[in-house]
Amino acid sequence: MPLNPFTAEPARQYIDGEWREIGPLEESLNPATDETLGQFHDGGLDAANEAIAAAHTAFTTTSWRTDREQRARALWDLSLTLERNLDRIARAITLENGKPLAQAQFELSIAAPKLRYFAGQALTDLGTAAETPSGFSILSREPIGVAGVIVPWNSPGILSIRSIAPALAAGCTVAVKMPAQTALTNALIAGLFAETASLPAGVVNFFTESGDEGAKALVADRRVGVISYTGSSAVGARIMAAAAPQLKRVSLELGGKTPMIVFDDADFDAVVPTLTAAVTTFAGQFCMTGSRVLAHSSVADELRERLATSLRSVQVGPGIDPDTQMGPLIDHASVDRVSRMVGESGGEVILAGGPTEGRGAFYRPALIGVTDLDSRLVQDEVFGPVATFETFDSDEEAVFRANATDYGLAASVWTRDGARSLRVSQAIEAGTVWTNAWAQIFDQFEEGGYKKSGLGRLNGPGGLAEFQEVKHIYRSV
Repeated sequence: MPLNPFTAEPARQYIDGEWREIGPLEESLNPATDETLGQFHDGGLDAANEAIAAAHTAFTTTSWRTDREQRARALWDLSLTLERNLDRIARAITLENGKPLAQAQFELSIAAPKLRYFAGQALTDLGTAAETPSGFSILSREPIGVAGVIVPWNSPGILSIRSIAPALAAGCTVAVKMPAQTALTNALIAGLFAETASLPAGVVNFFTESGDEGAKALVADRRVGVISYTGSSAVGARIMAAAAPQLKRVSLELGGKTPMIVFDDADFDAVVPTLTAAVTTFAGQFCMTGSRVLAHSSVADELRERLATSLRSVQVGPGIDPDTQMGPLIDHASVDRVSRMVGESGGEVILAGGPTEGRGAFYRPALIGVTDLDSRLVQDEVFGPVATFETFDSDEEAVFRANATDYGLAASVWTRDGARSLRVSQAIEAGTVWTNAWAQIFDQFEEGGYKKSGLGRLNGPGGLAEFQEVKHIYRSV
């Protein structure tokens, strides 16, 4: 396969079954080399309005909303189209996003099964019916209408599919705002939908923008019935406020500060590699990054030394290099931001990490000892390969420290004691808690956050419900 998977022509918007040149031309850069990969049309408001109009027309004038078999067939066919193109799109993600090729391939490999899971949901999600003393009641589930999906740049493949698949299964049509940082990849992802003949024109529409005018239009337009957003808690709060005048449905998966709680009976041979991966996967640009290591005081010294050694040995480089274990951050502005956060933390530098010399937006993993729960590194999402190291003396203190932030997306508990695992997991305020594992997500089980980590759920039957209205129909006898 060629090194560069992109076409020579600028990337365009995919709207109503057509490729459209909407918006000025901009350049997309490789964050590992700072070199230009190609050009794209920066869509913005005009593209958003066209995408919304196309999705609304498809919802109101076609059989998509009522034909379950058509939806299931299209989702299944789309999964096969994705698998045929997986290697090309993975290479595109690696070049434009920076993550190692193996991680990009993994991201896409879990997207195809998700499409098939929701193909099944399209056929098996049923309402209920029952006789009442004076008649007959039917409870039916209906698609909300047009779904506005706003996708982040850190995993554009799986995080677009994660919202689009349940929306389509429910019978919604979709307008998707994709991020400019992966503009060339976005066009390849949209091309999957263009290639799937069983998917009618206008049902899914993609536009790319570097700003937020198009995203704001999705939230404000009355033709859009639901917003599915993945990104920062700050932006999620603004979306929720903007949607409030219409009482528009919002589904938000937001930031995280995943505590990785290591008890004194944990298996360090399993813990250390997992903690290393939890800090460095996607260069820490992941809402479930294991950014807080909480160690029992009796084993803290050993864990601190072993983890620092492991993080120090991580091979940082271009994602296209098979020896690379961690790629660059998305851009140099992110490197500067992470550097400032670490520099202002005032914590104990266990492993300095930091920017590398030369080209590319690289930042080596850092480990910072912290005692103050008010530290910015504890309270704010870093979105980079930086972890804090904290200690505790009891189960109760571990839970207290784990719950000491406004985030509650995920947590990880490391212990051989099954009773302790369940007890601590129940006490942690997070939407997902793993025992002796990290980042285990399954299509059939809901995923989402407590507190400022989100609203609503994705995956599972609950993910489908985010795009549905429930109607009670009664008939007297």
